Amino acid sequence: MDNHGRGYGSRPEGGAGAPLHGVPLDPLPYEGVWRFTAPAVDASVPQARHAVRDLLLRQGVPVSDDLVHGLLLIVSELVTNAVRHAALLSPMLAVEVAVGAEWVRVSVEDNHPYRPTALEADHGRTGGRGLLLVREIAREAGGVCDVEHTASGGKVIWAALPLKPGHRV
Repeated sequence: MDNHGRGYGSRPEGGAGAPLHGVPLDPLPYEGVWRFTAPAVDASVPQARHAVRDLLLRQGVPVSDDLVHGLLLIVSELVTNAVRHAALLSPMLAVEVAVGAEWVRVSVEDNHPYRPTALEADHGRTGGRGLLLVREIAREAGGVCDVEHTASGGKVIWAALPLKPGHRV
């Protein structure tokens, strides 16, 4: 995976909008935005998960074990979806991790124009529940997730979670 650090300033709501209340003016040592690119192949799923985990540890992000597990599951689901459903039109994908004073945001971007929706749970099916799982993990943590179109015609799927339990993004 190629790593492209981009500095400070991203927001949970896709990088735009007003700062969250209570965010200090001077960035904390762990704040920043990092972007990893990888081919849309199965091997990228564990690579992305390990890269995110290692980044959180290396930057000293104050995350609980439960939050790390949730974030890594979200990354696994989103990268798996990009590999399974977008690889034909998007041979590369990007994983971005943005950390603010009170939140962490993970996103996966591909160049496929299809905008997925969370499917209803069908107990007879073995797949199709990834986005439901991502939404539920984000909701239980007090976070949010969404799908947005990119300027290049692709999409980015993201989830932002609060660093501290009980807070909301």
